[in-house]
Amino acid sequence: MKEITVDELFTLKEPIIIDIRSPIEFKDGAIPGAINIPIFSDEERQEIGTIYKQQGQAAAKWRAMELVSPKIPELLRTIKSYHTSGELVVHCWRGGMRSKAVITFLEFAGIYAWRLIGGYKAYRHYILEQLPTMLPNKAIVLHGLTGVGKTEVLKQLKKKGYPILDLEEMAGHRGSIFGTIGLSEGHNQKTFDSLLFKGLQEIQGSEYFLVEAESKRIGKAVQSEELMNCKFKGTNIYIHTPLEQRVTHLVSEYVIPYEREPWYYDKISLGIEKVLKRVKDVEIKKILIEALKERNYRVMIQVLLESYYDPRYDHARLEYEEEFFDIFADNPIDAAQKIAAKLEELARKPVSKALKL
Repeated sequence: MKEITVDELFTLKEPIIIDIRSPIEFKDGAIPGAINIPIFSDEERQEIGTIYKQQGQAAAKWRAMELVSPKIPELLRTIKSYHTSGELVVHCWRGGMRSKAVITFLEFAGIYAWRLIGGYKAYRHYILEQLPTMLPNKAIVLHGLTGVGKTEVLKQLKKKGYPILDLEEMAGHRGSIFGTIGLSEGHNQKTFDSLLFKGLQEIQGSEYFLVEAESKRIGKAVQSEELMNCKFKGTNIYIHTPLEQRVTHLVSEYVIPYEREPWYYDKISLGIEKVLKRVKDVEIKKILIEALKERNYRVMIQVLLESYYDPRYDHARLEYEEEFFDIFADNPIDAAQKIAAKLEELARKPVSKALKL
């Protein structure tokens, strides 16, 4: 049986990673790019676990054999369908019975795959050890009031070849009360850490990285002390954009793609409820409630910016130690061009083509 360590896994070129754990295990955390082909459903896994506790290992193994036997031909066909090129790697939770059984069945069928030693548990342990050592020496941190389009600026700079970490994308959350509009409920810590590890791998070799200023928690995910300290000591670029453009940007991001969805109004209402608990000005509360009732989202967003988000932003700047460079731009594309010029002044060139994504 061919076996591979987590460290060796990352030396393979475009491996096909097959995660045979149950869907609920896969959802809780997975290796980025892995394909979930579960040998047991969530209910079957629970049943086997119950038998193990009540009747012991032998009875649990027998029941597992009964459940998986009829599935073997389809299971192998499905795995084979993904094996078009590259090395095949199979794993379960700890590299135990499930992955050993599947590897054996594959070998009987003439398909040779690696078994990941230690499974997902070993992968998780490995990346948590590696993450603190992978950060480039210097952070360039993008600041700006809500709606200047910092995430879009990062994407534009990435296209130009600059090394970026999009933490909001990794967290599956935009970092505000309305941060999951149009997204899932946000990634958990395991998924965030895995995507951060992948992102750091992609910019490996760069002496610096660009990142958005964020509070320590982004949705369900929390940034490490090492990452936060790197940002606090980084070079700061503050993007200034006219209020009208900020409102337009937020309408295009949060409203236009989703306002006809049946869930949209209720989700916005829940967010406004949270805001209202923190707003003391009675008149502002009335305006927000009326704008929401009339679905006048543009007015609602402008009031939120002027009366809620903007006053809270300047305080967050105080945590950052280094000088701030101001960039005045009409929109995110304009901002990205001006930031690229500033980076040139600071001798921060795009990464080499070999590092470009």
